[in-house]
Amino acid sequence: MNPVVSLDVAKGESQVQAFLDKKKPYQGSFKVTHTIEGLETLFQFLRELENKTGIKPPIVLESTGHYHTPVVQYFEERGYLLIVVNPLISYRAKSSSLRKVKTDIIDARHLCELYYKEDLEPYKKRGIQLLNLRNLSRQHENITGIYVQTKLQFQAVLDQVFPEYRGVFGDLYSVVSLLTLLEFPTSEDILAVGEETVANRINELCPSRSKKWANTQAEKLTAASARNPFQRTLYQSHILSLEMYIKMLIEYQKHLSKFEDEINALAKEIEEYKIIQSIPGIGEKIAATIISEIGEIDRFNHPKKLVAFAGIDPSIFESGKFKAQ
Repeated sequence: MNPVVSLDVAKGESQVQAFLDKKKPYQGSFKVTHTIEGLETLFQFLRELENKTGIKPPIVLESTGHYHTPVVQYFEERGYLLIVVNPLISYRAKSSSLRKVKTDIIDARHLCELYYKEDLEPYKKRGIQLLNLRNLSRQHENITGIYVQTKLQFQAVLDQVFPEYRGVFGDLYSVVSLLTLLEFPTSEDILAVGEETVANRINELCPSRSKKWANTQAEKLTAASARNPFQRTLYQSHILSLEMYIKMLIEYQKHLSKFEDEINALAKEIEEYKIIQSIPGIGEKIAATIISEIGEIDRFNHPKKLVAFAGIDPSIFESGKFKAQ
């Protein structure tokens, strides 16, 4: 006998199907939840199948983002052989059927049939260090996207309140620039307190710079206030929005800085980190992202496999005398 158990994984649950051998399904298909109780039920089913066949059955499932991770961790700890299939491979196998029917039960059955047809490779556990690096890199990318959107929304409000504020500081999004704007959000506020008060406050917000620099910034800010087309702010909602966006930007900067410190600390422990940075145009962040997404390089026994994994393998189309890539 050559038993196998397949799981059609969804959010929080899996459809289970077992085969004793090729074209020999065992019992009916059933669902289990991704809880301790549900996984223990599946574990008992696997033990029952093992007792019947005398062989510890492998578990076949599709890679489904993060939905399959509790199942993988649970059964990996119990010594089961796991085969995590690329969804493209299972989709190709399903497409060969003339009947276009898709249900969880049929999908689970297809995975069992795929096990007997294809030479599937066992799941290779990736190192905790690389998985941590990948998670941090992806979270950094996600928060960077939110940060960029927040900057655009902030600029839209600033254009309706104090457009001349741009250019006062070298970096509009520096901490001192944002904190100064948070304290004096309108040209009316600047002109009301006077240049000296503004200079003193800038000096307090950025003690690492000289008093002369603070005076220069206060002078530029006063001049910008005098040029500002909105001498009075009619909409208090704009001030409220500006304050909210400034606080969000400062917090996002702190979060991104924390992520970058953690990413650099993890990446520096990996030998390939410095090697990849020797390629022109690749800095610390891109190098860390490449390493984390590739994982263990020994998974690829040929450069072409790595190229295909990265999705940059050119497709070939040939018909008659026509050939293209």
